[in-house]
Amino acid sequence: MLRILFSLALGFISLSSLAQASEPSSESTSEASASEAAVTTEQDQRLPLRELRLFTQVFEQIRQGYVEEVSDTQLLENAIAGLLTELDPHSVYLNEESYGDLEENSSGEYGGLGLEVATQDGVIRVVSPIDDSPAAEAGIEAGDLIVKMNGNPVRGMSLQKAIEKMRGEKGTSIKLTVYREGEDDTIDIDVVRDIIQVSAVRNRLLEPGFGYVRVAQFQRKSGSDFVEALQELKQQSDEESPLKGLVIDLRNNPGGLVPASVEIADALLDSGTIVYTQGRLPSANQSFEASPGDMLEGLPVVVLINGGSASASEIVAGALQDHGRAAILGTQSFGKGSVQTVVPLGDGRAVKLTTARYFTPNGRSIQAEGIVPDISVERAEIRPYNLRQRVRESDLEGHLETMDEDNPPPDSASDNQAKEDLSTDNQLYEAVNLLKGFYLLGSKS
Repeated sequence: MLRILFSLALGFISLSSLAQASEPSSESTSEASASEAAVTTEQDQRLPLRELRLFTQVFEQIRQGYVEEVSDTQLLENAIAGLLTELDPHSVYLNEESYGDLEENSSGEYGGLGLEVATQDGVIRVVSPIDDSPAAEAGIEAGDLIVKMNGNPVRGMSLQKAIEKMRGEKGTSIKLTVYREGEDDTIDIDVVRDIIQVSAVRNRLLEPGFGYVRVAQFQRKSGSDFVEALQELKQQSDEESPLKGLVIDLRNNPGGLVPASVEIADALLDSGTIVYTQGRLPSANQSFEASPGDMLEGLPVVVLINGGSASASEIVAGALQDHGRAAILGTQSFGKGSVQTVVPLGDGRAVKLTTARYFTPNGRSIQAEGIVPDISVERAEIRPYNLRQRVRESDLEGHLETMDEDNPPPDSASDNQAKEDLSTDNQLYEAVNLLKGFYLLGSKS
């Protein structure tokens, strides 16, 4: 058995460069990929025979002496997972179930809690809850550290295992115990699982002339959906109130597909680099350039970010910031500046491997640093003032009627929602005020 395992180990390593060559473009998660043979040096081809012998010895000891019987397949899968777990928080082995879940996430519909998570100091950190998901509605926040699931500690649990435990049938619940910065004690939060249907891009007018686009994730269609959103906003604006500025909301957007982020940045840039990546493989060294044409023709743009804005969100924010195309407002972003490539292994399994770092047009690495906003505004809890307590002229008995012949129509539901958002979201309110200032300065220059 030891001889067979030793031969298998040699075979696995000799085929490693071939596996790296099978990088698919559409399955990247953060997410550029290509397909080519890895270039190895003479030193790389020298196999650590002593360590390989040690591996086979440990394997055989576990098979023979572990208190419970474990299949060879399970042991080998655990070994593969261990190879990746020790590299960085984002490199993982994907079994058939996990690989299928990744496919669902990219398409925009899947079952679970609606959380983007990563590992940190042996526990699970919430990168961000997805908009309108069970986790968001239950009160999970970006930055929360999950320390227990259904009362069981998660310390030392692999990211893949944690994700598997959070998934389940619609209607079932899970208790998450989280540590939140600023709180003295941990918080227990019950979350009911549901089918997660992500509406990645939404838009509306906040005020006449000022548009808003919310990008919740970067999925396959997010780029084209963003372009359609801009077209809709321009159509909703009329000659009396043309579009004067745009807010792009990337808060709590955990990222997604790099091509989608490039498309969104490209829609607002006329030329120049959007993002470039650097890695060990030649295919990992790529540069994405903007094509001619700015859909908003230079109208002011404000991008909202926070600690839950990661990966592809940081690509968009960094590109627009470096080119001076948008003002970045909010708080410092998450700081995930690495590219993961999904390498299929056959039989429905794959490896998600960190293959490159990405850099903003000015050469800034975002890894572990994040995007620092141009204008720092912390999110504040605002309790709407009870407007019904106010008395206005129109409330007085016998008040004079307006002399305007054309009375404005009553506010629509979307208008009311926009007003409520501006009254309760201080960051959004500041973004609109900033747009107004930019527009006024531009019109007077």
